[in-house]
Formats: sequence, structure tokens, C-alpha cells
Amino acid sequence: MARLFGTDGVRGVANGLLTAELALKLAQAAAEVLGHRRTEGGRRPVAVVARDPRVSGEFISAAVQAGLASAGVDVHDAGVLPTPAAAFLVADIDADFGVMISASHNPAPDNGIKFLGRGGHKLDDALEDEIEDQLAHEPPRPTGAEVGRVQRFADAEDRYVVHLLRSLGETSLRGLKIVLDCAHGAASGCSPQAFTDAGADVVVIGADPDGININEGCGSTHLDQLQEAVVSQGADLGIAHDGDADRCLAVDHTGAVVDGDQIMGVLALALKSDGQLKDDTLVVTVMSNLGLKLGMKKAGISVVETAVGDRYVLEGMRAGGYSLGGEQSGHLIFSDYATTGDGVLTGLQLAARVAATGKPLQTLAAEAMDRLPQVLVNVSGVDKARVKTHDAVLAAVAEVEGRLGEAGRVLLRPSGTEPVVRVMVEASTAEIAQEESESLAQIVRAELAL
Repeated sequence: MARLFGTDGVRGVANGLLTAELALKLAQAAAEVLGHRRTEGGRRPVAVVARDPRVSGEFISAAVQAGLASAGVDVHDAGVLPTPAAAFLVADIDADFGVMISASHNPAPDNGIKFLGRGGHKLDDALEDEIEDQLAHEPPRPTGAEVGRVQRFADAEDRYVVHLLRSLGETSLRGLKIVLDCAHGAASGCSPQAFTDAGADVVVIGADPDGININEGCGSTHLDQLQEAVVSQGADLGIAHDGDADRCLAVDHTGAVVDGDQIMGVLALALKSDGQLKDDTLVVTVMSNLGLKLGMKKAGISVVETAVGDRYVLEGMRAGGYSLGGEQSGHLIFSDYATTGDGVLTGLQLAARVAATGKPLQTLAAEAMDRLPQVLVNVSGVDKARVKTHDAVLAAVAEVEGRLGEAGRVLLRPSGTEPVVRVMVEASTAEIAQEESESLAQIVRAELAL
């Protein structure tokens, strides 16, 4: 049977793969693995449960809470909050684990269940496998006073907002006009509150969740509305979240997009100037633009590369004790303040840099890096397992790399879920990147055809 857990928990169409029955059983299994097995002295385990506002989250959350309580876990129901808020709250109240119900940037019919370990950390594969194995066993069935209790986590949002504001120190956003696009998602309440409390003049769009409009034509996956609003409102910048607000993309005052690489560059320089960038090192994935790496090298900042995925970025950060890492998609992790990507925290830190320097975001992004044109071609119907070993493919890659020199880069990456090879080329011009990526894609298609 295929592994139930994917790269970010258990995710699928609600009432399709992800049923109430499965949610209840997963919760009971997690109660045993993350709760009872790791709780000493007979103490009853405690869990934090949160969700994004998609309509299916209501019944899935009810099933999860029922499963946990029936297995002897006390539940703090935090309601609708971002994923990073759930992670923070697990650590803040010293809970044994947490459960976040969200499908992030996916459309409303999808949903997911993600477990967080003690301290608010994502689970490693071994723990997820342990939970999956536990599904085959009878769950604990306490009775009477041993049954878990469910209570509303009344000040959950306030705790999270206060935590976010503390990250700013003495910096105020007063004088900045900022447009926030909350993707009709989990940050629709707390993000506007945090930016307003920080002193900004806030214009809010995409903050009227009805359960089915999450990520629909808005948020970090659809930036058109934010770009238009920033320009029409004469704002200094715009911030876009996704459905569970674990990522952040930005728009400068001209309406130009500032992606995750550029945001990382701006904030790495900020932390370095304040003496807070551990070992002057930034952790990125192999998909980050070469321009970021060249910009960081110029600034005296080392770059550590990991595989694609925020969990691998976090592993790299924890291995070296580094303070900042992230992905081009806008998942940024500040290890001094968070255990996972936090789009609200990232947006606040970016705005704080604009306020502290008095420079427009456009200028800060340009100072951080020159973004090289990047073209990505997906080649389907091929044997992706041979892409790293096939002589003709490797020779073609070497030939392209020779032509590009230090002004470009080639990356061939097999998809983790499809018979697809992703061919990415960066070059000094868009025309060269397009030409070389299409040429390589043709060779991959011909040599590795199924």
C-alpha cells in the first residue's frame, strides 16, 4: 500500500481520500504515538488543534478532536489560525503535540492533516511511519475521568500576534501604507491585526473567507489583485499570504513582484547588518535563483543548498544552527522566532526593513540580488530514475554548462510524484535560458522516453 503521509502530512480531497473516519483514526493513532508513548508520570497528553477556514475543516477538525479526546488527550481548540501560529502555540503552552488542518495553497475541495511534535516541529519520516503503523492497532479507549477534555483556546490569536510584534523589537511600521492579501485564508484575522498594531496604515483584500473561496484568484498564487491594489492605493508595498499563511510573497510600490529569493536576500542582509545572521550563512534550496547566490557572495554571506522542500531547509538550518533559510516560493524560516515557515512574520520583517532603512522595497530587492532569467520545462512520460546517470543526458548538461559559464546554471530534477523530469536553466538573458532549456528538454525526452 502506498505511504499515507506525503511531503506535508496527509492531504487529499475532503470526503474523498480524507474522510471523517480517517481523520478520527489518524488522531487516535497520533494520540498514542505522540502523546501516551512520550508522556511520563501518567500525565494526560495535551494537543493544540487549529485549521484554515475551508468548509471541510469544520467536520475534519471535529473528527480529529473526537479522536484525540476519545484516546485520552486534552484538546485546546485554537480555531482558525495559520500553520505557524499552531506551531508557536504548541511550544508556548508546552503541549505534547499539535494538529493543523489545512491544504495550504490548494483549492477549497482539498484538505490535509499535519502533525506537529513537541516544540512545534514538523515530524520526521520515522514518526509519521510510526503513526501510520499504529492505524493497524486498536487505539486506547479510556473511560470515565480518563477521557480527554476539549476546550476552546480563547486567547490563541492574541498570543500569536503578541509573539509576532515582539519580533520587531523597537521598530515601528508607522508611516508605511501596506496592502495585505490574506487569500481568504487562515491569516484573515491575525495578519491585519499584527500589521495594524505594528503601526502600519493597512489596506486589506482577500480577507472575507466563506469556506469555499480560499486561494481563489487571490493570495500568493494569484498576485494580480494585490499588484493592482498596491498601485491604485499608492501603497509602499503589498504582502500576499497563502491559505495557511506559512508563506509570503511581496509587491513593491510599482506593482512588481518580489519573490521568495529576493525577500531572503533583503532579510539576510538585514540580519547580517544587525549581527544576527548566524555564521553569516543563508540556507536555500537548489531551486533558488543563481542571482541570489551571487548577491550573497558579494555581501560576504555563505549559501548552503538543500533539496527542495521547507522540511529540508529546516533540517539544514538545525544541522548548522543557522538563523535564516527558505524557498523561492516564499517559505521563510526565522529560527530565532519560529519552527516553520511563517508568512505573517516574514511580511512584518520585510516591512520593518523598509521602515528602518527608509528605502523602497524595489531598491532593497535590487541591492540584494540581480535576478537571472529562469526557465523551467517539465518533460513528461520519461524514465526519471535515469536522469542522473544517463551518459547522453549528462554530456548534454555539461555542454550547456560550458556555454553558460559562471553566468548561468542547469538543474535537472526528477519529480517526486510524477513520471516527470524538471529541466531548469538560468542564463544572462531570457532568450538564452529559453533556448538552452528547450534544447535540453528535447534530449531528455528522446533519451529517456518510456
